[in-house]
Amino acid sequence: MAKRRGHGEGSIFQRKDGRWAAFITTGRDAAGRQKKRWFYGKTRKEVQEQLTKVLAEAQQGMPIDPTKQTVGQFLTDWLKNSVDGVNASTTCNQYEDIVNLHIIPAIGDIPLTKLTPQHLQRLYKQKQEAGYRRVPRQCHAILHRALEQAAKWGLIPRNPADLVDAPRIKREEMKVFTPDEVDRFLDAAKNDRYYALYVLAVLVGLRQGELLGLKWDVIDFDAGTLQVCRQLQKVRVDVPSKENPGSTEKVWEWQFKEPKSAKSRRTINLPGLALAALKEHRKKQLEERLRLGDIWQDNGLVFCTEIGAPVDPSSLYRWSFCRVLQQAAVPKIRFHDLRHTCATLLLLQGVSPKVVQELLGHSSITITLDLYGHVLPSMKQAVVRAMDNLFPAKEEKKKRKARKVASYED
Repeated sequence: MAKRRGHGEGSIFQRKDGRWAAFITTGRDAAGRQKKRWFYGKTRKEVQEQLTKVLAEAQQGMPIDPTKQTVGQFLTDWLKNSVDGVNASTTCNQYEDIVNLHIIPAIGDIPLTKLTPQHLQRLYKQKQEAGYRRVPRQCHAILHRALEQAAKWGLIPRNPADLVDAPRIKREEMKVFTPDEVDRFLDAAKNDRYYALYVLAVLVGLRQGELLGLKWDVIDFDAGTLQVCRQLQKVRVDVPSKENPGSTEKVWEWQFKEPKSAKSRRTINLPGLALAALKEHRKKQLEERLRLGDIWQDNGLVFCTEIGAPVDPSSLYRWSFCRVLQQAAVPKIRFHDLRHTCATLLLLQGVSPKVVQELLGHSSITITLDLYGHVLPSMKQAVVRAMDNLFPAKEEKKKRKARKVASYED
């Protein structure tokens, strides 16, 4: 028997199957029949929260009738109320970019209740044909999450993204330097402002955000160690608008963030070349600071601009990294490929994948093996030789014994 609803809860009741349900009357159809919007949940509280949210949104101008809400309206509201402030700011920025640049222009005007798997499939195909490698997969991930929420709120009967296969990302061929190319690259970088940064990138595999977020307080020259405990990121934030009082606008600002994962917080033993490069870099920076006086921005950063400000990754790439690549006459690679170079060369030297995982700060060894599995086959022969040395075959044992006897007779 259905239980009575609580006072002030609206049309909430428990069904015979034990689930809770609620509805809102949204008007009448062309035949004069009452139109209802339904909500479902495992508990009364869950349904009540959905109901309260929709009624609050209606007071702010959002259409209470889901048939009148477009995909664009829903995604804009979802970003504001379900993503912003819940996820990391960088995630929010990425979601906003994908939604505003790729999803809304393509399917934003479609009524939410009319969105079909075919709409999504066409969107992904258009992006793939336009040459985007990651965007189709990102569109799918965001739409799947958003539409799952829409289904949970009763805005749509089911998630259309469930009926579409996630687009595959064609993995780019990993480009890494050979030892000779590393030598040429670092030689060309010796007179560059960011020589020490490149040394750290190649020798210990730090991520770009970790390098740009390094402060002198985490480097122990006596112990020869470096602690990775922060990364620098450029994020968009809301600030009060100067032109429109009472409203906000998006601006970019630098923020220090926690490392990518718990494993990313790590202490690294520095090779001699890295220590020497950092000491020389520190000396030059102190001279620069004394020369500039009050103009210097004291952020404590190891790698900064000529006035102490954070380094913009795009500027680093354009005005330093590309120039060094050209001077060194080495293949053009991405900055992140310096990290891949570090891992690949270590594995080829026989360093354990577990040790490489800890150095790079991967959250699990599975990531390391997945990324660098192509290197491991070349290590198999070394494993075979090692086991043969420990446990030689019978014929080999006879040969060794014969050689030992011959040496005694000599």
